Amino acid sequence: MNRMLLLTVLGMLPFSLFAQLERSLVNANQPVELIFHAPRHINLLTVEPLSKKSMHFAIMHTFGPLDGGIENLFGLDNGANIQFSFEFALSNKLSVAASRSSRDKVYNVFGRYHIFQQTQNGKIPFSLSLAGGAGANSSNYDFLPEPAPTFTERMSYFGQVMLARKFSPKISFQLTPMMAYFTDSRAIYQIEGTENLYVALGFSGKLKVTDRSSLSLQYIPNLNTDLRNNFGIGWDVEAGGHVFQMYFVTSQALNEQYLLAGGNGTIGDEFRLGFNVNRIFATGQKRK
Repeated sequence: MNRMLLLTVLGMLPFSLFAQLERSLVNANQPVELIFHAPRHINLLTVEPLSKKSMHFAIMHTFGPLDGGIENLFGLDNGANIQFSFEFALSNKLSVAASRSSRDKVYNVFGRYHIFQQTQNGKIPFSLSLAGGAGANSSNYDFLPEPAPTFTERMSYFGQVMLARKFSPKISFQLTPMMAYFTDSRAIYQIEGTENLYVALGFSGKLKVTDRSSLSLQYIPNLNTDLRNNFGIGWDVEAGGHVFQMYFVTSQALNEQYLLAGGNGTIGDEFRLGFNVNRIFATGQKRK
């Protein structure tokens, strides 16, 4: 009896080992999770996908310059630029979104498509995503002596490529070539640039400090204009299904087009406080 039991166990052992190996291979091919905490990292979109039929809701704020001092509560009294954003995942790869920014009352529609994701076994060494969209300035210009801008003249567009890699459990980095195009760049718009086309290269970094918080960095040098470059540093915290992002940044702009054309101050004279609240409403599927 004991001999028969031993032979049975030995006979099952290869199948057990094979099953374990098969599970390990499947897990190794899984996408790397949480390269960034949310689909937004300070101002920039990220490669972080949504599960099918889930939704990402973001509220973003930037205030006045810190150099206003205590009299203006370090910029909080100077009014905020606020953006609301809703993003819905049509599939695990494709999501569509709409946002509204208070600066020039711009309505944006955009989409993100995730071409592939970094895998745990390193077979795919980085994640690659695309994003693009269009926006319309809805401000009232009836006060102008000349005719107000037409709908076409109020339009702007953006496109970007996002390449990101999680180098270790603590360090993630994203490179974002991006462009913005304004049909008309009038002086009455709240942008500093006078060009129609703006090209930049975004850098995003995350350094995980605790299980649920990270130091975040953002740098967006302009490539075809003499506008000052964007710089931001912040702190991301996951709490109760939300991701809170608090940061200091050189621009008050929040949407992609104005982020490139809206102008930037310097760390010394126009650093601004900002914060985002991100909430992902899942549908029961695990977010990758």
